[in-house]
Amino acid sequence: MNLTDARHGLRTGWLRLAPRERRLALAAATLVMLALLWWLLLRPALGTLRSADVQHRTLDAQLQQMLAWREQALRLQAQPRQNRDDAVRLLEGSIRGGLGAGARMTITGDRVTVAMAAVPPDALAQWLTQARINARAVPGEARLQRNAAGQWDGTLVLNLPPR
Repeated sequence: MNLTDARHGLRTGWLRLAPRERRLALAAATLVMLALLWWLLLRPALGTLRSADVQHRTLDAQLQQMLAWREQALRLQAQPRQNRDDAVRLLEGSIRGGLGAGARMTITGDRVTVAMAAVPPDALAQWLTQARINARAVPGEARLQRNAAGQWDGTLVLNLPPR
């Protein structure tokens, strides 16, 4: 059967229908087309519109965080070069003040190993930030474990700024 015969068969069948049946068939076809239009075009677009505000707020927050990191990086780059001796001196002072009496520092070349015991998480985070900004020491390795009190024990290896 070719396309012309199929069309002829459909047209003949359509003409045999009573006017009321034709109206019902057209109404059913219209309903099916509207349902397809809704499911394929309108529903996904409306879902995107509903979630756009939440996505926009999330992306704005991410953008603000990235801009803050950029500003911090620019401030760090603008700081004058620091020599190794100043970095070591600043680290020594910050270890005593930030990590407590249980922390010890060992220097090997351009690396500083800090052994610590029972350091609170907030104190460690603040000290790492201070070491990064003031002494320009960058963490290279960390072997830390939480003890039963929720504090950190272990070692942290920092890389000093180049000479």
